[in-house]
Amino acid sequence: MLIRPRRNRKSAVIRDMVQETHITASNLIFPLFIIDGNNVKTEVSSMPGIYRYTVDNLLREVEHCMELGLHAFDLFPNIDESLKDKYATESTRKGSLYLRAIAEVKQRFPEACVITDVAMDPYSSDGHDGLVENGEVLNDETLIILGQMALAHAQAGADIIAPSDMMDGRIGYIRNVLDENGFTKVSLMSYTAKYASAFYGPFRDALNSAPKHGDKKSYQMDPANQREALIEAELDTQEGADFLMVKPALAYLDVIKLLRDGFDLPIAAYNVSGEYAMVKASARNGWLDERRATMEVLTGIRRAGATAILTYHAKEVLENKWL
Repeated sequence: MLIRPRRNRKSAVIRDMVQETHITASNLIFPLFIIDGNNVKTEVSSMPGIYRYTVDNLLREVEHCMELGLHAFDLFPNIDESLKDKYATESTRKGSLYLRAIAEVKQRFPEACVITDVAMDPYSSDGHDGLVENGEVLNDETLIILGQMALAHAQAGADIIAPSDMMDGRIGYIRNVLDENGFTKVSLMSYTAKYASAFYGPFRDALNSAPKHGDKKSYQMDPANQREALIEAELDTQEGADFLMVKPALAYLDVIKLLRDGFDLPIAAYNVSGEYAMVKASARNGWLDERRATMEVLTGIRRAGATAILTYHAKEVLENKWL
């Protein structure tokens, strides 16, 4: 007897019936960039369709996304260079841009899930994720600053705090700080396997947060390594993470699957700025069908095992009814 798998591909109805991997709005997290000022919306030149918003316009954007069915947002601040210093003090200043944005989004849209980024680089005059002394990024000294930052985010109303710094022990340290201050319900989405990738360029353009010297290879992971991610995931799980994240996504689908198969926590994947920019540039040149390419990218990330996808495509997918 000849087995014919094509019988299950012969019509759209049957193909939909047997489809193994699905994407819904609930799987998507939309990263949003924030700038100071009033009634400003500026496009990120290297990320067509993605903008920096002042808080008033941020609220309008969140409202529009909520109407589309998108309810999870990861906020990132673009901090004026004059406010940056060695110790990232602007990150915890009451009334600062980022803390005000978190609070206003939660007050206006309590049903939204607000995710916040914990790392020093947006606020650091050195542009690194940790405290720099004599050219070295210090680990344990950085934890104190990260803990203060996370507490400030929780006090402002964050639902999920996402440490992206890759310092050793930061998940346990932040978990203790939150718990000791009564924020036991605030979740931690750890950037578990964050690689020293070439695909972050447009993001650093959006936030003006590139390192002023050196690179991040002493704390972000080597793109050649896979099993090292298991060490990071085991530590994050033991320290109290609620989600494990892989960043970037497309070049690391094997790592997403590795963590999906090895751990019971939800797996998040960050479809990063460079991955987004590649699709946009190719589509604008007529080299790719944008809808098909976008959905193939997101489906591949889900198929590899991602529970949630942080993606700049989130809004357009819902606006264009591509799901």
